[in-house]
Amino acid sequence: MPLRLPASCLVVLVGASGSGKTTWAEGTFTANQIVSSDRLRAVVGVGEDDQAAGTDAFALLDQIVDMRLGRRLLTVIDTIGLDDDRRARYREVAARHGLPCHAVVFPLGPAAAKERNAARERPLKQRVIDAQLRRFRQVAPGLDAEGFAAVHVIDDDSTAVAVVAPALLDAPVATARQRHQPLGLRFGLQLSSFPGGAPAIARNVTGLAVAAERAGFSSVWVMDHFRQIPQVGRAWDDMLEPTTTLAFLAAVTERVTLGTLVASVVNRHPAMLGKAFATLDVLCGGRAVCGLGIGWFQQEAAAYGYRFPPVAERYAMLEDTVEVLRAMWGPGSPSFQGRTISVPEAMAYPRPIQPRLPILIGGCGERTTLRLVARHADLCNLRGDPEAVAAKLTALDRHCAAVGRDRAEIEVTHLSTAFAAPDRSTLADRLSAARSRNESAEQAAVRLGAGIPEDLIGRFRLLSEAGVQHLIIPVAAITTPEDVTAFAEVTAAFS
Repeated sequence: MPLRLPASCLVVLVGASGSGKTTWAEGTFTANQIVSSDRLRAVVGVGEDDQAAGTDAFALLDQIVDMRLGRRLLTVIDTIGLDDDRRARYREVAARHGLPCHAVVFPLGPAAAKERNAARERPLKQRVIDAQLRRFRQVAPGLDAEGFAAVHVIDDDSTAVAVVAPALLDAPVATARQRHQPLGLRFGLQLSSFPGGAPAIARNVTGLAVAAERAGFSSVWVMDHFRQIPQVGRAWDDMLEPTTTLAFLAAVTERVTLGTLVASVVNRHPAMLGKAFATLDVLCGGRAVCGLGIGWFQQEAAAYGYRFPPVAERYAMLEDTVEVLRAMWGPGSPSFQGRTISVPEAMAYPRPIQPRLPILIGGCGERTTLRLVARHADLCNLRGDPEAVAAKLTALDRHCAAVGRDRAEIEVTHLSTAFAAPDRSTLADRLSAARSRNESAEQAAVRLGAGIPEDLIGRFRLLSEAGVQHLIIPVAAITTPEDVTAFAEVTAAFS
């Protein structure tokens, strides 16, 4: 199994001269990621073996490491690493920047050390090598107790490394559990950007939705925005209206459920929203899900000239909307008088095909949002790591108990950015293309939740164990049907 390192961390190499540290580092990391004391001697002195330049070289090394960690860049310190005070300072600077510090250890026997030193262009004195070996034997046994995030021992120069997002570090263990004792998990795809220009959008959206069905996804979702949100792109980037987009998707798909994640209650009158979803459910054969939320994008409302009420009023609107939708989709045409809206005749013909068209309430607020979920929703939508999910579900349990409802009636969905590639090499190429100008490939991997199937299966297993039942993946770097197909192995592991 490859040695696994987090995408943003400090790596300290420990080993005598000739132990293979530099060879291994240069074969594993980019030149910019390696901060070498030998190379810096050459920068501030006359060459890599200029010992008189050592003080200045290490001062420069410390400055470079501090600056790189300040930008959360993966950084590898290539020195012999046998000085206790220096190792302590490396751990301290990593901690100051909120990053883990890993030690990578390179054992070396006396015979191999002598042979490798003799092969150098400018060999070190044997007494220097012997002193380093003695010091290594003193240092190595105590490294585990020094406070490194992990200590890794390299037995040969060919040891592979997987640099992964922090959430994927422990994925192999969880993947093994999923292989041997599988849990079920549904998958959804959220369409949140529409590149390619207007003439290509219909074709591109169709390709992604059809690929999702074929790759084992259970649902397709769209956002409810009239202009692109800043987290995804520019205001003038193409953005589709959600209800018409879902109607289009109904015609090109057969199995996936279709929903909003989420429809803002300030964007439409609730009766109009209820009519739209009743129509959608009929046209898609009973596959609609109405996702609702209080909205957040005040700039969008201002641009379109509609009112954006205070938070408390939007929560009241949310509860009114849920209640009027249930009335519209039920029997008769009752009059509805809510906290913020009035509907004299709440009716929608034809009725939805589903006897109870599912309503999802988005948001994780423990005091108000999850209380409304407990009272009204069929699905909730959470975010965060497994620990955060477990905490939110504990809060939801309390609200369900307060209203006498079984929490098992509420499907737990989770919005989780992810990107899959079949192997490390392909993943590296895709991340290099997807990274922004001021972002490393490793940082792009964190932002996109990128990994190979074995990584993602483990990550999603941990979410499943925390209580997630339905994982929804926004497109992010997913731009082609092939990107969606890359998830097929992942979805199959939970089917």
